[in-house]
Amino acid sequence: MFSKLIKNGSHSEEEKLILDPERIPAHIAIIMDGNGRWAQKRHLPRIAGHKTALETVKEVTREANRLGVKVLTLYTFSTENWKRPKKEVDFLMGLPVTFFDTFVPELIEKNIRVNAIGYVDELPSKTKEAVIRAIEQTADNDGMVLNFAINYGGRAEINTMVKEIAKQVKDKQLDIEEIDDKKITETLMTNSLKPYNDPDLLIRTSGEIRLSNFLLWQIAYSEFVFSDVLWPDYTAETLKENIYEYQSRDRRFGGLKKE
Repeated sequence: MFSKLIKNGSHSEEEKLILDPERIPAHIAIIMDGNGRWAQKRHLPRIAGHKTALETVKEVTREANRLGVKVLTLYTFSTENWKRPKKEVDFLMGLPVTFFDTFVPELIEKNIRVNAIGYVDELPSKTKEAVIRAIEQTADNDGMVLNFAINYGGRAEINTMVKEIAKQVKDKQLDIEEIDDKKITETLMTNSLKPYNDPDLLIRTSGEIRLSNFLLWQIAYSEFVFSDVLWPDYTAETLKENIYEYQSRDRRFGGLKKE
């Protein structure tokens, strides 16, 4: 299930990058990491890495859509990221405004729908308005879903889900015996992505090998690929390599391989 790709863009044989169109992961989730280190290597402020990262988001979105991915979830801002310096947080909160202003027309043209999971209501007003506006502007699109996890945390999501189910039991809208995997899945934020609630492939960039409180319930059977590439350097070709790695796996979901 786990793999770390140390080199990317290093395939010498062209056929190695030919993907099976029938085995493209329906839902890809990406922990976009390494913006600060990318900037530091170039003796630039951290915000330069975040700004460059937006172009990577656009390139990866285009390629995922071209390949036939159904849902692309991007870990944009975690519930823990508020601990960062105020100047950096303020800059990050301003990015959705400029990003959506420039990218939404292309998303509409490519039939891509914007979605968001996380505590959007707790975002600064301008950030919240930009996210909601992008969701509304692309609501009629029925192609790939570009799903932003913004002000999102896996534990917080599970906490919210538990409270919601407990409330339904308390209000006698739900019997305890009715609580099962299906009910939990339906009560999580990713229910807005059904039938592709759970990622088939989870990618983390920058060489870090941890989940950072991301989609903790949903990734129970996801394939993991950890890439050393810093997010601003991540390309469409890197995505293809990561999907190629995914396609080399034998996904059994706890069962045995059929002979």
